Amino acid sequence: MNDDLFRILLKGGVTSPGELKDIILMLESAGLKEVFFGSRQDLLFPLKDIKEELQLEQLSKFNTDIITNRSYQNIISSYVSADVFEMTYWLKGSTYLYILEGFDYLPKLKINVTDPKQRLVPLFSGNLNFIASESEDYWYLNIKLPHWQSAEYYPVLIYSWDINIISKTIEEVYEDITDIDELFFVLNKKIDTNNKTIERELNIPFLTFPYYEGMNRMGLDQYWLGLYWRNNKYDLSFLKDFCGFCLDNSIGKICITPWKSFIVKGIKQKSRPELERFLGQRGINVRHSQLEMNWHLPVDDKEALDLKKFLVRSFDQNDISTYGLTFGISNDVGKRSHFSSIIIEKNSAPTLVIDFEVRPTYNVLHFENFDPNTQKYQAYAHDVDKIELPGLLMELSKNYFEQLGTIKIKEEKIKSTEENELHFVHQCPSCLTIYDATYGDYTANINAGTAFESLPDNYCCSVCETTKDEFKSIEIQLH
Repeated sequence: MNDDLFRILLKGGVTSPGELKDIILMLESAGLKEVFFGSRQDLLFPLKDIKEELQLEQLSKFNTDIITNRSYQNIISSYVSADVFEMTYWLKGSTYLYILEGFDYLPKLKINVTDPKQRLVPLFSGNLNFIASESEDYWYLNIKLPHWQSAEYYPVLIYSWDINIISKTIEEVYEDITDIDELFFVLNKKIDTNNKTIERELNIPFLTFPYYEGMNRMGLDQYWLGLYWRNNKYDLSFLKDFCGFCLDNSIGKICITPWKSFIVKGIKQKSRPELERFLGQRGINVRHSQLEMNWHLPVDDKEALDLKKFLVRSFDQNDISTYGLTFGISNDVGKRSHFSSIIIEKNSAPTLVIDFEVRPTYNVLHFENFDPNTQKYQAYAHDVDKIELPGLLMELSKNYFEQLGTIKIKEEKIKSTEENELHFVHQCPSCLTIYDATYGDYTANINAGTAFESLPDNYCCSVCETTKDEFKSIEIQLH
């Protein structure tokens, strides 16, 4: 990333049309015409001096902070995926908003709040990675503090409304913490939280990368729109007009993605013709090739953008499919917080020839099974010339598709085994009587095979008469 860029942090990548329009007016007053989107769902832009920046902040009606200190980090979230892609059953858009609202400080640690059933937002690119579990309102916490060599899982599940206080407390103590056991001990002494026992390890399904652009149906009478600029230079005048459209059509949120694009949800069906006319009049392309939308590049890096264009052109000329794969270009050799399937690292020039113009060389790496959520890197090639990269990436694409079916078969076998061993029932909290849909409830004339959700509203425990709405869903082991 260009270190001369300043940032505006948008918690969770979520903003309102009113707030974004206010930010745009503020930036336009400084003479800017474009803004970049960052990989942590923030806004980035150049400013010549800090005095100007301080004057700009005074123009904001939303108390927007312009961040010049690189040590502060934006919280990222998969709110953008809610109601758009597959999601954990209990995790709603409002849940993210409540959690994000609880953060009343600027974090210095990278914090991710994500759903494991989506692929658009990375799960493990932060220092504190909160990942939704199957237990309602509880989250796994994967921790990789800056001075730790490897990531560790917190030994209990975290309650949704404790995420902010746990994050803040870790910020206060983490520099002296050496391992997860010590961290758990210190936090238990400092704060009182509503933790829950982990009954099984986090299992993240393998998902192909989604196509996130264009107008797409959302429910019965709504749509979501994804917009992407290949150079990541978003015209402020267009964004300002677009915010006006959203305000006129009662659209409440605009979401930034980590892929330098944005998504708007909840567009009413009656607003679609006007939106299509709005985009068409401005010549906005909403159907880019999948070949170029699955790339993650450093912000404001012309050389990286040119390399991407060269590689995409090679894919296109050879009629290569990269569906489900993602690619990243990095100038930081050895960095281990990528979230693309395949990473192309640019090597630094040797110090002996630093004063001479030499052709750069590249390393090619990929994650195990081409899945970033494995967090296991595998080297594929070192010190290769640019002209060799297309062939190497095409080989990797072929390898990806050759092993893709094998992975799915393995997952299906694992899932089948789990389904044979685990069984969901509902239990009365008072007397611990179990309602099992397999058998029904003979005493209440409930037939076998009747799902708990299909029971009459006046159903109650046959032993102690506790009402249906107090029963808890639990998992039991079958033998």
